[in-house]
Amino acid sequence: MDELVRFIAKSLVDDPDAVQVETKQDGEYTVIELHVAPGDMGKVIGKKGRIAKAIRTVVKAASVKDNGKYSVEIV
Repeated sequence: MDELVRFIAKSLVDDPDAVQVETKQDGEYTVIELHVAPGDMGKVIGKKGRIAKAIRTVVKAASVKDNGKYSVEIV
């Protein structure tokens, strides 16, 4: 799942080498932390958080296949 988030983020930003994805377990949820360059933060979040919401929606749809619960945090 972290590869999916990494692929989406690298497609959006100007500096794809700065994209880092970390996976942590938090109870029943798997938290995916997305780190990008400070200048690319707006591109990942989008206006009113629309792109961030879309990333979370894609992860939620893909998680049905894994039977897991995922949460995406943009750090």
